[in-house]
Amino acid sequence: MKPILLAAALTGLVAACDAAHLPDPVGETMSTMLGHEDVRIMPRTEPDAVIAYGDAPMQMGELRLPDGDGPFPIAVVIHGGCWTRAIGATQEYMAPLAAALTAEGIATWNVSYRQLGDEGAGWPGTFLDWGRAVDHVRILAQDYPLDLDRVSVFGHSAGAHAALFAAARHRLPQDSEIRDGDPLRVQAAVAIDGPGDLARGRDAAAAICGTDGIAGVMGGLPDEQPGRYAQGSPVALLPSGVRQLVVASVIMPHGQGADYAAAVRANGDDVTLIAMENAGHFNMIAPGTSSWDEVMPVYLQFARMQP
Repeated sequence: MKPILLAAALTGLVAACDAAHLPDPVGETMSTMLGHEDVRIMPRTEPDAVIAYGDAPMQMGELRLPDGDGPFPIAVVIHGGCWTRAIGATQEYMAPLAAALTAEGIATWNVSYRQLGDEGAGWPGTFLDWGRAVDHVRILAQDYPLDLDRVSVFGHSAGAHAALFAAARHRLPQDSEIRDGDPLRVQAAVAIDGPGDLARGRDAAAAICGTDGIAGVMGGLPDEQPGRYAQGSPVALLPSGVRQLVVASVIMPHGQGADYAAAVRANGDDVTLIAMENAGHFNMIAPGTSSWDEVMPVYLQFARMQP
């Protein structure tokens, strides 16, 4: 693979994650807060393959493979964008994170999906895309050296919702509109500043997004679509049996992060919570920022399935 250029060297693994809440980092200054357009143009390696997992234009992903023979652990990477095409965020802004993970020995499958504004998006289409993108790892493993016993899902913003949903999707009833067959079981989920409780998370997400993307993707408010929130909201699907990392900042404010982590623990699952101070929404996925240096070692622990 071509070498990846990072603005700062990646730090080594943190010594331990025995506490559920890690110390808050110093963070960035307000002048260094990034947007998805800033992250989108950061250096990354080119993907080894661009592969469709469905027939719609947005049902595709970028596969990056580390050097070596494998089999490699694989991280499915899911972008955000407030659940809506109008924001303009695509899998392109997650490519620097994907490339950085791959440079550290993790295969990555950086996927796109239908957002509100795309034909077929919303309920159930967006959820089906998330599930099918993850399930497609089984097909990728037929041609590439991937370890299906070491699959993680990384999501940012709305993609954090997607990651937690994908980790718990096997909990859905067989007749659910959004289960879609036999879900691939993942071993770890990394939710980066996005909601785990959709009903509670609507206000914070709408304030940042400028639109109520959660109500949009769910097809209504919680009291209008209680059955959908019971199936599409990750907190309602606990326990997932999947180890989780939750990074709280602005769309997942600290209080919501603490409450979601408490719910995860109360249901018997393992969770690590990192509450970011002055980190904005994008710096923790931007190689070279101080927020990135704080969380990247923990990302690697989860992608490598290390304790």
